[in-house]
Amino acid sequence: MRDDDPPVRDTFGDALDPGGGGARNRLPPLAGLRAFEAVVRAGSMRRAAADLGVGHGVLSRQIRRLEDWFRVRLLESGPRGVRPTEEGRRLASAVAAAFDLIADATADLRPGRDRRSIRLWCVPGLAARWLTPRLADLQAALPGVEIVIRATTDRPDLAHHEADVEIRFALEPPGDAASALLERSRLFPVAAPSLLARAGPIAAVADIPRLGLLHEDSREQWRRWFAAVGVTTPLALDGPRLWYASSALDAAVAGQGVALATRLQAADDLREGRLVEVPAGEVHLGDYWIVGAPARGNDPLVARLRAWLAAAVAATPGGAEVPRSR
Repeated sequence: MRDDDPPVRDTFGDALDPGGGGARNRLPPLAGLRAFEAVVRAGSMRRAAADLGVGHGVLSRQIRRLEDWFRVRLLESGPRGVRPTEEGRRLASAVAAAFDLIADATADLRPGRDRRSIRLWCVPGLAARWLTPRLADLQAALPGVEIVIRATTDRPDLAHHEADVEIRFALEPPGDAASALLERSRLFPVAAPSLLARAGPIAAVADIPRLGLLHEDSREQWRRWFAAVGVTTPLALDGPRLWYASSALDAAVAGQGVALATRLQAADDLREGRLVEVPAGEVHLGDYWIVGAPARGNDPLVARLRAWLAAAVAATPGGAEVPRSR
């Protein structure tokens, strides 16, 4: 920007004159800080622009002006998206802390309106097959609270409030966040009664592939499952890949093959008779964990959500539940 250029105003920012007067000389452009924080959080210029509701070009200009103000490079592009430089990481930490202070002050000033929403990220299979059918019960447990659920395998940035709580499927709890065991899960095959009636009885676990296997994003889960039940002979693991557990279970309900399911994923379909369990051994490939930011551990709204999740899991029928002790 030349010295004789007028202050620039973009669609979501204030006047970005880096000069100004008084105490403002010590502050970088606030709209640029907002843009920078969004890019660091999203890891992508395009996703950050979408989150802020502005064009990609507007966001790029805000970042350039912020870098001009600091006279350092704050972001760099890599094979996995945009990430902060060393100077950018230092700034991102300070900006995140400042935004958290502003958010806390806002909540204190507007107690009737702020902190009345809760954002939950959940693995897609559990979100579609177990959580969504129980939304009315969840809403009744959190009256007046806007519930925002995102079905995804991505991990949220809990430190920057991208989500309040995450439900993750993993063998071990994450080491970088506060977590609690929601359900110790066994994994078992399920199929529609109509498919089993057509195919006849299954004499051995190794006969399951003749019914047709339904896979998620890869064939690895079925491969690991057969290995866990002791099937060592090579098997043909043919069958469509449907990416998400919920899609594989939809196909199983339609009689298209056999899918792998956890107790919670299959509970409602088993109860209603849409699916039946194909007898097999006990297999444990992961658990469901409730994960949250340590700073939100004492948040009453998060505590109420966690309590509801634990009670809803305990009340869910279907399948043989494995004891939750570890």
